[in-house]
Amino acid sequence: MEDTANYPLSEQLCFSLYSAHIAVNRLYKPMLDSMGITYPQYLVLSTLIEEDGLTIGAIAERLSLESSTITPPVKRLEATGLVLRRRGKTDERQVHVVLTQAGRKLIAEARCLGETLVSRSGMTAEEFSAFNGQIRTLLKALSADR
Repeated sequence: MEDTANYPLSEQLCFSLYSAHIAVNRLYKPMLDSMGITYPQYLVLSTLIEEDGLTIGAIAERLSLESSTITPPVKRLEATGLVLRRRGKTDERQVHVVLTQAGRKLIAEARCLGETLVSRSGMTAEEFSAFNGQIRTLLKALSADR
């Protein structure tokens, strides 16, 4: 394998992924702003639409973040009426997060983000799905315990 230090920055996968991340956030920002939420809040809502009632720790694990990083956006979501926080019945140290009807409605409206991303990518839905699969495969390989 060749030494990647000799590759121009534009040919390094890490920089391409980083740049793509920034471009996606720039694309999403105006739409998220109009919905009144931030990208981290969007991620929390997206996690809860997959499985409502998760604990702060479970949301953090799903997003590969620390629990302390998840608590502030959850508190802001609760302040705007999009989620409720509830102490666990068997373990009060656990905080469960539940979508409200307003939260469910907002995340349903957020479908436009993914649709816009696919449209702007210039790929067909099938090509985009395959590309996303390749990135998930890479992520899984890089995350595997070695």
